[in-house]
Amino acid sequence: MKKGLWTIVLLGLILSCKTETASNSMTVSGKVKGLKKGTLYLQHIPDSTLVTVDSLEMRGDETYSFSTTIVSPEIFYLYLDKQDNNTINDRITFFGEPGDITINTSRNAFESDAEISGSETQTKLEEYLKFMSRFNAENLEIIQKASDPQVLNDSLAMDSIQKASQRNLRRSFLYALNFALNNKNSYIAPYIAVKEVPNAGLPVLDSIYSSLSPEVATSKYGKELKALLEARSED
Repeated sequence: MKKGLWTIVLLGLILSCKTETASNSMTVSGKVKGLKKGTLYLQHIPDSTLVTVDSLEMRGDETYSFSTTIVSPEIFYLYLDKQDNNTINDRITFFGEPGDITINTSRNAFESDAEISGSETQTKLEEYLKFMSRFNAENLEIIQKASDPQVLNDSLAMDSIQKASQRNLRRSFLYALNFALNNKNSYIAPYIAVKEVPNAGLPVLDSIYSSLSPEVATSKYGKELKALLEARSED
């Protein structure tokens, strides 16, 4: 009787471990159009150092696939060593999470041609970055105006440009905060807080953290946000 009971318990533990592993499994696959030779790397930053999770030598086959187990959704990188001594446009940043993620791209425009699907948090990240690009474009226009020789010699014009720059910066800052607060059930919220606006006021950061769902609060970036709040509270 005891032997039969232990067998049932052991089977239960094995099945539980398999289920947990499956639920935390992430597969990243896709196609790199035009790639004949090179090495693909799946990377992330678990603490403060970039770590290669897996790599694959590409020799004539444009398709690839990586599988790994992750603790919680976080930023990953797909890096391509094209062996052409050119490091430009060779790393794709994406939000990894359990499930199947597809990244299709091309050799010549590896980063800019990337089409990513299968990650809900990645969709939120793209939405956020798309809007932030407007602020960045406006900032570039302001910089170009400030570099005009005639403007440089006009104190009133320079003062106006400086105020415009500050307004644009403030608007982008507020947008980041609002995006995080409006997406409290997404892993993007603590990510924005710790990576984009870590210098925001403590009450605001605390509001973001307090609004997170329990699952998001205990994720990688949720824990980082909690640690940030504790560290700044001690200052």
